[in-house]
Formats: sequence, structure tokens, C-alpha cells
Amino acid sequence: MKPHPSQISSQTRLRTGRRTNPLPSFFAAGLLLAIFPGVVQPQTASPLPPGQPTPPPSSPAQSATPAAAPAKDPKPAKQPSGSDRRRAVKLFLAASKLFEKEKFEEAMRDFQQAAALDPSNANYPLAADLARSHAVTAMIQAAAKDRLLGDAVAARDALARALELDPRNIQATEHLHELGDDALLGLSRPLYEQGAETAGDAPELAHSAEVHSFHLHTDQRQAIQQVFKAYGLDATVDDGVLSTQIRLDMDDAGFAQAMRIVGLMTNSFYVPLDAHRVLVARDTSENRQRFIRQELETIYLYGLNSTEMDEVANLAKNVFQMLQATVDHSAGTITVRAPESSLNAFNATMRELLDGRNQVLLEVRLIQIAHTSERNTGVQPPQSISAFNVYAEEQSILNGNQALVQQIISSGLAAPGDTLTILGILLASGQVSSSLFSNGIATFGGGKTLSAVAPGSASANLNLNSSDSRELDQIQLRLGDGEVGTLTLGERYPIQTSSFSSLSPSVPNIPGLTGAGASGSLTSLLSSLSSSVPNVPQVEYQDLGMTLKATPKVMRNNDVALTLDLKIDALAGSSINGNPILNNRAYSGVVTLRQGEGVVVISDLDKQESRAISGVPGISEIPGLNNLTGKDTQKSFATLVVVITPHVIRGTQAAGHSPMMRVDKGTTAR
Repeated sequence: MKPHPSQISSQTRLRTGRRTNPLPSFFAAGLLLAIFPGVVQPQTASPLPPGQPTPPPSSPAQSATPAAAPAKDPKPAKQPSGSDRRRAVKLFLAASKLFEKEKFEEAMRDFQQAAALDPSNANYPLAADLARSHAVTAMIQAAAKDRLLGDAVAARDALARALELDPRNIQATEHLHELGDDALLGLSRPLYEQGAETAGDAPELAHSAEVHSFHLHTDQRQAIQQVFKAYGLDATVDDGVLSTQIRLDMDDAGFAQAMRIVGLMTNSFYVPLDAHRVLVARDTSENRQRFIRQELETIYLYGLNSTEMDEVANLAKNVFQMLQATVDHSAGTITVRAPESSLNAFNATMRELLDGRNQVLLEVRLIQIAHTSERNTGVQPPQSISAFNVYAEEQSILNGNQALVQQIISSGLAAPGDTLTILGILLASGQVSSSLFSNGIATFGGGKTLSAVAPGSASANLNLNSSDSRELDQIQLRLGDGEVGTLTLGERYPIQTSSFSSLSPSVPNIPGLTGAGASGSLTSLLSSLSSSVPNVPQVEYQDLGMTLKATPKVMRNNDVALTLDLKIDALAGSSINGNPILNNRAYSGVVTLRQGEGVVVISDLDKQESRAISGVPGISEIPGLNNLTGKDTQKSFATLVVVITPHVIRGTQAAGHSPMMRVDKGTTAR
């Protein structure tokens, strides 16, 4: 059964913790405004002729409007004196300290006194209104807590005080209406008593209210009749009651106490026949079924499914010993037949089971952290060295660019035989490029045997790329005691599981096309129709992402036992026969927490690291020199943190066990 929305709101407000109060800056600004007018006004006031009263300060809105006709006999506003202003400032500071200590009513009174002493400061009444609002909110929360604890008087007093402070507060009025509804529900009678008057009430004994003393030494049958006779009742004793001798000594006993003692000593029970007569029989299960009045009742099991209704029927038969308990699943009712005492006990138990179901609020926080880092540092030496003949390379370049060589010589930039100068001009101008001369050369030898060595390209790297991403999701699940809640985050991915195709396509019988006389063009059309086979795929959608199932169970000490089932599915990046491979991670377990405490379900989901070294073999492995070698390091990790915090927003069962009573049949009352 779901709780009333008003109960949800009141219980949710009880969970509100201590709020961060931004009022110190407000109070500091108010203090400056309280002191500032008294200091500035005497300096900014313009001199007036003697005897002329000081005009009151005008607001910007008044200065912007056209001048109205002057009123007759205007009375100037009374300005507070300096002592009143200083006293108002002291009250304001004292009220601010009281507000920080959450003494809202006392702070409100000091704010109101400060506003009365210095009406020119508009911050004082605003602070008083704010303190009043906090005081009313605190009283409403206290009333809601008292209502949950069953203290209706304290809740009513708190709401009455809240309405005294703020008569127009709608929340306080609604909570008073809820208290009135609770009072009406408390006055309502059980289901059995409501329908008992329609079929006639059970007879009530009109026994004497006086106390009597008994000192009997006789048989059981005579003792029973004498005790009932003392209280003004006639007892008819069944033959099953034994005639053995007993000794009964009892002083100053009322009717209920005397009947209890007599029943224990004689192993009997009584059944009212009318207001003045009873039937006494031996206490056996057969006699109770035979003599005790059985009454019929139909109970509506609203909000229960078929399995739960069957469990209620088993409860009635096995626990309350009801011989008849019939469940009507279509109407949602159970019809039971039992004595009145059993019906009352069964109704009370069902009321607690249906109306007293615990409610748990699960606060789920998902924190996703992804970090990617790439670091490329060090020096990458030349990976290759080229050796060549300088003369042959020069002649190759000059012979391939004769037109440019003639232009250089004709312009007078170089002599006809100066090949090195001509080659330098060609390379510097960019008209000719050579990989051998781009990185520098080292020459050795002479003449036509002059040779050179050209190293490969070298590079120095100093690069860092890093990226961080954080995502926070906060979800609240409101579940009943023992109710399963499922939270799914991700996407649904289509996967083809099978396909259906017709192996013998049907082609319509077209004269001249499928039969004799088909031409060449019609034959090609026939073959295209015959080769087209329809293909129907079968697709199944797989949930990718996180699936969390949580089942809370409230214990007797208000701890919460959580049954957790966590599953994470993702694509592996490869496939078999066109079907993708899924990675699966799962966790299941039970954890017991206090309300308000959180549990971390999973963290450190994935981590990858790779490192590449570029250098000269052998040298890059020498300690000290390997730090100068080029290194390309890539790191990435993804972390998913799931924090689950349970809050019991409706706890109906009290901690501990109810007291039990034991009756010893071997003692004699005196």
C-alpha cells in the first residue's frame, strides 16, 4: 500500500539536514547599512533657513513622478536618535548570533525591536521575516516528527505555535488537517465491529462489578456454579467437566480475575448464552469448535496480488487457527469464519501488514571518471646514415638543371667552373631539392674521390596531451519493504539472431513469359524474378550499459539490508560470423547498512597503459642515456563509482520485542 502524499512530504522534510546558511554576509551588509545612514546624513544634508523643518527623504520613485499638490499641514517623519540607532545595531548583532544557534523565535523578537527603534533601516524587518520563516519551518518539521512517533498532542501544539507566528502559512494549515484525519481514523472501529451491528451483536454478560472472596473445598462443578452465582450469573455445566475435588482460596477478586482462576483450575471455559446465563464446558479443541460462537467476515485485500492473497489465507489457517478462509482472487477479498477474538486479532494483524509497510528511499549516485594521458618526450636520433660521392651527386644535379645553371652563369652570380657555388645557389633558391644535402653532410677524401656522409633526420619531442572528464548522475528510488527496484542506464543494441528466406520463390504464370514463346528480353526478366529471394531478418535488442537491481529490507533496529545485483554489458569490439561479442561483468550480494550510510558498489572499471621507445639499439638501454631517448607513453583509465545510500522515510515497526505474559496453572490464588 502506498502512503498518503501528505505523509510522504512530511517524512521527506524530516530528512532535510543542516543547510549551509548564507546569512553572515547578509547580516554584515545589514550592519553597514544600519550604521551608514547615521554617519552620512548629517554631512549630506543641505543647510536650511532657521526655523524651517527638515524635509523627509524621498524615494527614487517619488522623485520621478510629477509633483502633486501639497497636502495640508504636512507632518515631517520622525527620525531615530543616535542612541536608538546604536541600540538597534546591538540588537541586530545579538539576533544574528541567536539565528546562527537556530534560536529563531528569540532572533525574530530582537529583529522586530531593532526595526521599531530604527524604522529607517529596511533590513531589520526583512531579517525579522526571515527568522519567522525559519521558526515556522522548524516547528512544522518537529510536528511531522512527533506525528510519526505517535505524539499527536505535541504535534498539535507545534503547529498551533507555527500558526500564531504566521497565520497565513499554508503548510501548517495542511498539517493540522492531516492531524484531524488521523484523529478520525483513530476513532473508527475495526472492520469486524463495523459490520457486527447488521447481524446482531454478541450477548454481553451483566455481571456484578463487586469483588468477592472464596474459600471453597468441593468438586469442580459445584465450585464453578458458586463462583458464577456470586457475580449474579447462572452457570450450566457440561457433562465433560470432571467432578474431582479442588480447594479454592481467593480474596477480593473481580469477575475477570475470578473467571480466569476458575478456568485454569478446572480446565474449562465459558460461553455467554444471554446477559445472565453462561455455559461452562471442558477446555478442548472439539468443545471450542462446538460451543464458541463462530462469526463470518469478508475482508478486502486491496493492493495484493494472487500470491500474496494465498499467503494471507495460509496465515489465517496456520496462525489464527481459522478453519474456513476462502480467497476470491477476482474480487480481491478473503472470507474467514472464526470466533470474535480471533477475528479481532486477525484484523489488527492485517491492518499492520497493509497500512504499516515500510518505505525506503534509495539515493543512487553514479560518478563516471575518464582520464586519458599521452606523453611524448626525449630525443629521437637519426635512424639511417647515407654515404655518397660528392662529385657524382653534383654532376647529377647540374646535368639535370642545365637551364638554371646557364641563367646563374649569365647573370654573373658564379663562374662557369665554380660548381660548389652553382650548387649552393640552386639549393638555396629552392629550385632544386636533395635529401642528401638537407640535413648536412660530413666530407672526407679529395678530388673525384671526395665523399660525404649524410645522417637521417633527428627530432626532439616535448609533448603532453591530457584529458579528464567527470559525470555525476543522481537518481532516487522509492521502494517498499521487500520491493525490487531496477535501474537501467545505457542503450539498446540490435543484434541479428537469424534470418528467414524463401528457397522457392513463386513466380506468377504469365503466358508468353513463363511458358512457350518467350522472347530474349522476356527471358532475362524471368531470370531476374527467379533470382530475387526475399530475406527477413530476426533482430534481438540487447541492453548495453549498467543494470542495477536493489531490494531493501528494513530490520527491527531500522537498519536496511540491501540485496544488490549489478550487471555491466559492453561491446568487445570483435565479432563472430557477423555477431558482436559482448563483455559482461556482474556482481551480486547482500549488505546491511544504517539509514543514511552509503556503500560503494564498484570502482576502477578499466585501465590501459602503453609505452613506445625510439632510439639506437644498445645505447637506449644504458642507464642514464635512456632518459634522453624518445618515449611515447599513453595511459587511459575509466572509473565508475556507484554509491547507494538508503533512507527509511517510513518505519512502522518498533525496535525490540513486545512483552510476553506467562500463566502458571500449578499455583493457587489466595
